[in-house]
Amino acid sequence: MSMLDDMMAYSEIFEILSLMEEEDKEKVPQEVRDFFEEQRMKEYKPKIRTDIPLTEQNLRRETVVLLTILVINYWCDSEEEKQSFIDELEKNEKIKKEIQEKYNPDNLFKNRKKTKEDVVMEQVENVEMIQYKENLFTKLKKWFEKMFNKK
Repeated sequence: MSMLDDMMAYSEIFEILSLMEEEDKEKVPQEVRDFFEEQRMKEYKPKIRTDIPLTEQNLRRETVVLLTILVINYWCDSEEEKQSFIDELEKNEKIKKEIQEKYNPDNLFKNRKKTKEDVVMEQVENVEMIQYKENLFTKLKKWFEKMFNKK
């Protein structure tokens, strides 16, 4: 994560906090809010819409991580609520990993059933070159063919 990404995320968090109800905003300590205000990128004005849920807005990944930290540390009203939120995050992470493994290009074709062509190609690949050696009968045959073809 670059410093620029951090500053843009701080700007988005600052904007989200400014749109919140005063009661919810006050749950975040003043020094934390001051940090976001001081460290944000002043030139970047994020467009946060109040008529659309945050999950449907194009927030930076860093912003989502910071929001998650704020939710756990300041907006969950009880330990049960915190734990429920954390459990949900872990469940989502597990699902994400399963999807990544399932659709990983390296693993995508490992479990497919082999076709007849695949089996034939494996057999062809496994065939080694056999060195041809002339035996006595072959030499005699060639000698006779030579003799009869000359005449």
